[in-house]
Amino acid sequence: MATNSKTNRRLKIKYRVRKRVFGSDEKPRLSVFRSNKQIYAQLISDNKGATLVSASSREKVFADKKVPKSEMAKEVGKLLADKAREAGIETIVFDRNGYLYHGRVKSLAEGAREGGLKF
Repeated sequence: MATNSKTNRRLKIKYRVRKRVFGSDEKPRLSVFRSNKQIYAQLISDNKGATLVSASSREKVFADKKVPKSEMAKEVGKLLADKAREAGIETIVFDRNGYLYHGRVKSLAEGAREGGLKF
């Protein structure tokens, strides 16, 4: 475990959630990682142990945009949904990765729903 108590708390929650959330090829897991400045999302097949689709706020599409982080997260969710549709993925399971379903994580989920993903 990490030395920081806030990080330990998030990891405990993450492990507790991951006991129940499992992504398959038909219904991959949408995993979210949030740093101080960026947000990353990927669709993972736990059967294969492989990332099927990914999107982040560091992509070239967002290089020149100056918007608040929560709006950026919503745009990342929409981009991920577009990539998922191209890959033939419609339904997913959401893995908030130990973060509270609030703020940027919630915005990313809403953007993915607006983009057409079902979860």
